Amino acid sequence: MGRITEKFISLREKKEKALIIYLTAGDPSLAMTKNLIFALEKAGADILEIGFPFSDPTADGPVIQAAAQQALKTGTTLEGVLKLVEEVRRLSEIPIVLFGYFNPIFAYGVKKFAYKAKRSGVDGVLVVDLPPEEAQELREHTDAAGIDFIYLIAPTTDKERTRTITAAAAGFLYYVSITGITGMAQPLISDIATAAGKIRKSTKLPIAVGFGISQPQQAREIAQFADGIVIGSAVVRLIAENKNSRHLLKTVADYVQGIKKALKSGA
Repeated sequence: MGRITEKFISLREKKEKALIIYLTAGDPSLAMTKNLIFALEKAGADILEIGFPFSDPTADGPVIQAAAQQALKTGTTLEGVLKLVEEVRRLSEIPIVLFGYFNPIFAYGVKKFAYKAKRSGVDGVLVVDLPPEEAQELREHTDAAGIDFIYLIAPTTDKERTRTITAAAAGFLYYVSITGITGMAQPLISDIATAAGKIRKSTKLPIAVGFGISQPQQAREIAQFADGIVIGSAVVRLIAENKNSRHLLKTVADYVQGIKKALKSGA
């Protein structure tokens, strides 16, 4: 059993919901990303999504696009991100999902990527532009390495497509609560409740909801229908706004702590 599954089981036993936080590796630097990871874990983050930068992040809004550009400017590479995870693993067992696009993985080499990801301590991958029908080239190696392959489900995903995705997924399912790109709208609670109910008919995997979530009350309400909450743009925006401040770590940690407190109070 992997770290992701163990975490969801542990939280379920405590009647808690998972707080999943997204960071762009290398924004504002890889060294600061490492510091942020430890600060976020201490603040209550249960699972981390670590984005590896790509020059054309089509599913991401302007906040995460800017973070990716910053990471590329600082020379962040997929190799560097894998080394970062390896360093984190010396001190932490927090589940880590690598989040990104297939092009950097393909250029790196799919077999090499799976091998080094496992060796570094990566628990899951979410490749935005790799649907089940096109994932075999990578999954041949990540499955063999025991790395969970996580998929997105959108509001526009129909019943048959949902079944295809849920049958192929591992770790958890990431429900995209709004159509469009990240960080650009707020989800409707009623729509999430309906969608989560439909997805649960096809799977026993945990369902995490992301896109457009930024406030504690909002997270608490959505968590009634989900097993986890994903927050990305709000955290990345805080990092951008405070990257030159000596209080960066505390500011981000305080925000995450507030979200986790809301999730606990709503359990």
